[in-house]
Amino acid sequence: MNRVPTKLLESICTVLIGKQEQVRTVVVALLAKGHVLIEDIPGVGKTLLALATARSIGGRFRRIQFTSDTLPSDVIGINVYDPKTNEFEFKEGPLFTDVLLADEINRTSSRTQSAMLEAMAEGKVSVDGRTYDLTDPFLVLATMNPVERFGSFQLPESQLDRFMVSIGLGYPDRDHEREILARDLEHMDAERLEPITNAETIRDLQHKVRRIRVESSMMEYLLDLIKATRDHPEIRLGISSRGGLHLKRAMQASALLEGRDYVIPQDLRRVFMPVSLHRILTLEHAGDGMTRKRKRDILNQVLRSVAAPV
Repeated sequence: MNRVPTKLLESICTVLIGKQEQVRTVVVALLAKGHVLIEDIPGVGKTLLALATARSIGGRFRRIQFTSDTLPSDVIGINVYDPKTNEFEFKEGPLFTDVLLADEINRTSSRTQSAMLEAMAEGKVSVDGRTYDLTDPFLVLATMNPVERFGSFQLPESQLDRFMVSIGLGYPDRDHEREILARDLEHMDAERLEPITNAETIRDLQHKVRRIRVESSMMEYLLDLIKATRDHPEIRLGISSRGGLHLKRAMQASALLEGRDYVIPQDLRRVFMPVSLHRILTLEHAGDGMTRKRKRDILNQVLRSVAAPV
């Protein structure tokens, strides 16, 4: 059994205390070549999570603080004229990294959001007719503050659908917060993490994920869950075909993380919530703080309504 995924999970959890399930979801997204949306308030460890992930895979880390005046060129890069050579030279933007923290992505305009999300989907960018490949592996952790709506540009459903998973870190419980305060954890602790793997190994694991066996009964179970989200009376927008692909790849990555070369129902049930939560649209107002909790209740209803294969 390949121990790298487990060691990766353990490495990140040494600095992100009490959030093992959320860290596991990030590792699943990385192995499945997906991206992560973090919907949470400031100060709960989002930057620490991204930085620890980058250091643990031996990769580069960059951060973009989005604002209303951030331009696509600020993210992707721009051609700069060099008078010495009489030629234009491409200056890479922060998008060219292994792990990118896109902080408060809903603070920037839809034009800049679209430019970044297109790069996430394609793995490349085009500037002045020339195409540049992004790094491989490439993981984006984008954050959104669910409380502050003033001066923000909410991502439409079509763009939310490009993220494989969404998570929320939330406040730690009392015991874990006592440990955080006692250890006085900060970004420097993540900076000091030793790499436990490298880009080549991550790429190899990503290829192995696609080869994890999905039996016909599991495929039917997946299709039944997708259909149940589309038929539920309280869901206005169910899981898309892209969402179905993300569910399949996430459950394959979950199986690999557990040391198996085949998928079981528990793998799908474990990734169903983080893959589906940001995709479905309920009949309630999208900006209502109760909507996310209600979405969880509805998705749990869906899970209970569909029988898992034996």
